[in-house]
Amino acid sequence: MRSRIFLKLFAAMLLVIATATITLDVVARRTWEASLRRQIALSLTQKAALFAERLGSVQNSDLEAITRQVAHAAGARATVITQTGLVLADSDANAQRMENHATRPEFRAALAGRIGSDTRRSHTMGIEFLYIAVPIRGGGVRLAYPLAEIRQMNGDITRALVQSSALALILAALLAGAYAHLVARRLQRIVQFAERIAAGELSARLAENSTDEIAQVAAALDRTARTLESSFVDLQRNRAELEAVLNSMHDAVIAIAADRRVLWSNGAAGRLLENAPSKGTALVEIIRAPEAGSAVATALQGGIRSAIIHSAIPGRTFRLTAAPMPAHGAVLVLHDISDVERLEKTRRDFVANVSHELRTPLTSIQGYAETLLDSPAGEATRQEFLQIIRSNAIRMSRLTEDLLILARVESGEQKLATAPVPASEIVRETVANLRGVANQRGVTLEIDAAPDFEVLADRDAVQQVFNNLIENALNYAAVGRRIVVGAAEVNGSVEFHVRDFGPGIPSEHLPRLFERFYRVDKARSRESGGTGLGLAIVKHIILNHGGTVRAESQLGHGSTFRFTLPLARSNLHDIHSPVTSL
Repeated sequence: MRSRIFLKLFAAMLLVIATATITLDVVARRTWEASLRRQIALSLTQKAALFAERLGSVQNSDLEAITRQVAHAAGARATVITQTGLVLADSDANAQRMENHATRPEFRAALAGRIGSDTRRSHTMGIEFLYIAVPIRGGGVRLAYPLAEIRQMNGDITRALVQSSALALILAALLAGAYAHLVARRLQRIVQFAERIAAGELSARLAENSTDEIAQVAAALDRTARTLESSFVDLQRNRAELEAVLNSMHDAVIAIAADRRVLWSNGAAGRLLENAPSKGTALVEIIRAPEAGSAVATALQGGIRSAIIHSAIPGRTFRLTAAPMPAHGAVLVLHDISDVERLEKTRRDFVANVSHELRTPLTSIQGYAETLLDSPAGEATRQEFLQIIRSNAIRMSRLTEDLLILARVESGEQKLATAPVPASEIVRETVANLRGVANQRGVTLEIDAAPDFEVLADRDAVQQVFNNLIENALNYAAVGRRIVVGAAEVNGSVEFHVRDFGPGIPSEHLPRLFERFYRVDKARSRESGGTGLGLAIVKHIILNHGGTVRAESQLGHGSTFRFTLPLARSNLHDIHSPVTSL
């Protein structure tokens, strides 16, 4: 950099010095030469006039001596001619050998009575002279000054000018080198500063103490760096805030370029999609759904489109919304609506199941009531019909009551008042409360081992759980004539169990036992008065306690229903388990 600056400065100075030298040599020298010529001409004119006055006329007997004296005193060549042009005397040549001078311009003017002048090369001397002629009586006199001295003086001046220019050029080179070094060092600092800024180091600063143009450029760059740093900090903060907002969303957000490759995605996209999106990945590798491609095509053309996608993840459903971005890309938002669809399906199934469960008793009540109204019947028949109507009404009442209980448990409306209760006490109370009902059906209710560990439980809710499980065992497993109730400590909690010795449940039914209205034997369930909601109520009560529930069964060897309750800690007397709704 320094060499380039030096060359440019030196070339500029060289041009200035050369221009000045040529100007001085051409203009000043010519002006000086013209002025010198005028001064010499004026001096010669005056001396020639004095020469003419001293000589008086060409008849002067001392013509040769006076001519030589005047030439010596004037420092010029002196010549005297007659009216006819004949040379009578000359200070530097033999007058007799000289040609007639009547045709010389300066003598023609002098012979005509005027002062004449001319500049030319002398035929006699062979050098250039400045001639001045003055008239005298009977002829004229002339002084000639050799111009070779002027040429010599011009040469001396030119050499002095060249020498001065060479010296100036040397000084210019030194100054150019020093200034180039200073400027290059300052420019190098500016270049290094710019490279630091280009590398992302926006905190870099450039200080200049000078006030020249380079300092002004440095100050402008420094202000630019400060502005860029402030803007970049704001941009980073806004980007961090935007990323925090997008990453906190439960919906997947994916930004794609015009070529349908991923530019950015939030954390939810990696959690929701099987193939976690990474920058540069093609969208078709992440979401393989025709509906997504159509929505993206619309967004890339400037429109907004939504689509329902079922094939992105097996068993999951997404609502995809695609919208255009200013940078010729698109942003996709995937909202997981699987739970909504499942709840909607559950609602439809629930309504259908309730309608189906109510239809049978309502039809029976309506049919028997119409029969009683339309035709007379004996007392025995009337009592039978009324008993059937009453039985169906009770069944509807139980169904309605179980629906209300299930709704309260699921919604969290039924709050649990949990307190430390010994597990053995819960088992004993259960057996004591239900032993009479079991005996009436010819079933023995027995107590298995139960620890004295305290569990956090709502007594009434847990008793309802046992009531439903034991009633279920009485309805479906009474042939075993024995039901065993017990508990055991398992992995930091207490696991309770209700075991029967009936026919057992086929394994394909076990995963769905706790669903609403699910029955293994539908006909037998209705005959026994079951609503199909007892085990669903059990599941939600136990889940609200923070426990788990499951069923085990083997055909021909009975079934066992197990549920867990958390252990109570000695220092946690006021804990109330949160109620969650499913």
